[in-house]
Amino acid sequence: MKKVTENMHSIRILFLCTGHACRSQMAEGWTRWLASRDIEVRSAGIEARGQDPRAIAVMHEVGIDISQQQSIRLNAEMLEWADVLVTLCDHAEEQCPMPGPQTARLHMPLPDPSRFRGDEQELIAQFRETRDKVHQRVDYLLRQIDLKTANSR
Repeated sequence: MKKVTENMHSIRILFLCTGHACRSQMAEGWTRWLASRDIEVRSAGIEARGQDPRAIAVMHEVGIDISQQQSIRLNAEMLEWADVLVTLCDHAEEQCPMPGPQTARLHMPLPDPSRFRGDEQELIAQFRETRDKVHQRVDYLLRQIDLKTANSR
């Protein structure tokens, strides 16, 4: 992992999905909420499709505000920045350029809730399910990083 100073390590996580409208933004929000200050986080998409109001709403239900995050497209600087690259869908995994050898890559796919069809209540239920699955994946990732960091001390 990259050293910030001689005595402090910061781990940089980049979450990636197709449109950077839901899953990766949720993952960034959860990471900011759950992680220690030794974790830096960003998110991006293969494309930038704007923010999804349902994603913002269901994250707000659990006290996390992602409304100020911007939908942005992945660039080379982000890949260079990341210690850990987490793809959250198969399309992002397939389309993502290869990061450098110093970057760990992890694939934790989830279906895109915006692709589900149904009435508003059913759609919100799908977004809540995605939110909760993203939470589980972020929590798992942070526990693994914590274990690795503890073992390297």
